[in-house]
Amino acid sequence: MFELDEDEKAIVETARSFADELLAPNALEWDERKHFPVDVLRKAGSLGLGGIYVHEDVGGSQLRRLDAVRIFEQLATGCPAVAAYISIHNMATWMIDTYGDETQRNRWLPGLTSMDLLASYALTEPGVGSDAAALSTKAVRDGDDYLLTGVKQFISGAGSSDVYVIMARTGDEGARGISAFIVPADTPGLSFGANERKMGWNAQPTRQVILDQARVPAANLLGAEGNGFRIAMNGLNGGRLNIAACSMGGAQAALDQTVAYLAQRKAFGSRLLDNTALQFELADMRTSLEAARTLLWRAAAALDADAPDKVELCAMAKRFATDAGFEVANKALQLHGGYGYLAEYGIEKIVRDLRVHQILEGTNEIMRVVVARSVVGAA
Repeated sequence: MFELDEDEKAIVETARSFADELLAPNALEWDERKHFPVDVLRKAGSLGLGGIYVHEDVGGSQLRRLDAVRIFEQLATGCPAVAAYISIHNMATWMIDTYGDETQRNRWLPGLTSMDLLASYALTEPGVGSDAAALSTKAVRDGDDYLLTGVKQFISGAGSSDVYVIMARTGDEGARGISAFIVPADTPGLSFGANERKMGWNAQPTRQVILDQARVPAANLLGAEGNGFRIAMNGLNGGRLNIAACSMGGAQAALDQTVAYLAQRKAFGSRLLDNTALQFELADMRTSLEAARTLLWRAAAALDADAPDKVELCAMAKRFATDAGFEVANKALQLHGGYGYLAEYGIEKIVRDLRVHQILEGTNEIMRVVVARSVVGAA
């Protein structure tokens, strides 16, 4: 797991080169302009980043989750916000690949894996966050169609994506009444709210997805009725790992920039990098990232192996890595002094982008609940 072979090194180097060439030089401008770089996403698709763990027969790269977390860490060194959207796109695309029938797979996946089509995932609602099984968006059968009515909140890519995997209630209350649907952007009755004003993640749009008796063909039901919650949760296992990896990449970039800054900055006649107290801070930051990365790779290997403890390991890795990533980025800002607070240095953007990782894909409090259940259940 810890010694990369030549193929694994090539995968990592390709992702890092993409980040260095196309993400990092533009990240600050995209953040300031709130620009969603669709043209760059298309280029990511040409490298196989649109379907990282999707089967090859529909254009996917068919890599492991372990490969994926290494990829997302490298992408996030360039821009955590763009890397995170690519993660969300991959999660939705994987759901169609894994749970779709052959007609659905062949219709949607070639365009999604190339990123000629962009995908979003819609579970959260205005009044339903962590308690996702209580969602109220309804899907009512009407002949050969379903009519979907409800509002989804905090949907990354909304208004720009071409395909939405939407969870809606087809049955009774609770998780077993939820189904998943593939909803194209041009569906009658589908509209979008205003682009939210956010602390970070400004390089990707976040809008409400509004469904007003949106007519969706029954052929777009993903899996069977009542399977939607299971599909959503299984997708989130990988999504949590990817977001954790994005935290690692952003924090690593902040640490690297901090070492360079302390090496050239002088105070009281010597380099700041030669100050023992500051060296200790750097040592702790490096240790935190290595510990988080180790747990992240362990969880990714468990997901690849379909291990019995994969769910709690994914939750552990998400909680630990996103907390560690934010803390390292915040320390990096502090070590830059006043310059860390200036936008041109890029550190404050990393801090803003990484903060939301502790909330989305299941809050870190909910991750503790997931892990605690496994501990208590084993007692």
